[in-house]
Amino acid sequence: MKSLTNSFSYLIWLLALGLVAWILSRLPFAALLQTITDLHFSQWMVWIALNLIVIMLLAGRWQVLTRAMGLPCKFLQLLRVRQAGQVISFVTPGPQFGGEPLQVYWLWQRYSTPGHNAFLAVGLDRFYELWINFAVLLLAVLTLLTSRSMVFVDWHIIAFVLSGLILLVGLFGWFVLRKPLRIRDWIKRLTSRWQHHARLRRLDTYWSQLNESLQQVFTTQHHALGVALGLSLLAWAGMIAEFWLLLTFVDAPLDLATFVCLFAVVRLAFLLPLPGGIGSVEAGLFWAFQTLDLPLPAAAGLIVLMRLRDVIILLAGAAVLPGLQSPSPGAVATEP
Repeated sequence: MKSLTNSFSYLIWLLALGLVAWILSRLPFAALLQTITDLHFSQWMVWIALNLIVIMLLAGRWQVLTRAMGLPCKFLQLLRVRQAGQVISFVTPGPQFGGEPLQVYWLWQRYSTPGHNAFLAVGLDRFYELWINFAVLLLAVLTLLTSRSMVFVDWHIIAFVLSGLILLVGLFGWFVLRKPLRIRDWIKRLTSRWQHHARLRRLDTYWSQLNESLQQVFTTQHHALGVALGLSLLAWAGMIAEFWLLLTFVDAPLDLATFVCLFAVVRLAFLLPLPGGIGSVEAGLFWAFQTLDLPLPAAAGLIVLMRLRDVIILLAGAAVLPGLQSPSPGAVATEP
């Protein structure tokens, strides 16, 4: 089974890289290099600052949520765990997910967070990430539904799917809050064949602790949850501003409908099960620029700038990975 899973992952990577190679073979590299070298120092600084602000806002959201849980996690600790987890999520064939188990492990092992609280801290952050991601995308698609120039895609279907995903995420959150015992029973049935394991025999205790922390957050920490929502929206505003900035860097002709369409294409492409959206983002932008009759050199420049940003962020995350593999000095091990 493990070899089959590895083979599937390798196949996904080969397909993604093959798609990228095909797209790159169609792009005018002379114009691309000219676009990159034409960027001024001030443009680089504004671009870097926007990305740093987005990263800080998302790490700040996580700190607000962990403080609402009563956890003593520091901002820089959460920033390290978040960025390291992004490295893992980028290389796994999923829609920007995959590093969460290691984030739970690092919070427990490195920073002595009780296992149930580490799981809940990551889960709450991911819940915000998913729900707001789908909500922003739905808003973009609904905007495109009002445009007469964007009829080359049936946006109604995409809006329906996104609405369904938002509803599913919301129902899942409601079910966890209101029907915790049913979820516990379902997990016990799912793990029944492994109940001889000592930790699984204590599943009731773990789940009770997690549910108690969750109920405490949602009944007494309304202000913190609202602040986390506000930080999420500010981060998304930063991501939208960064995308607009990149389009101005490559001199792409902009109007509201065109901008929203390109933004929606990129964000939808990131949801496809390819590592880091490699291949899907490039193909989506290549198709969108051709369909909208936009210059291909601009598409090439946009793709390279986006991937350059990704590489820098991933290198920063990879740099902190070694330091997360051992307990923090003075940390006391807790029950996982």
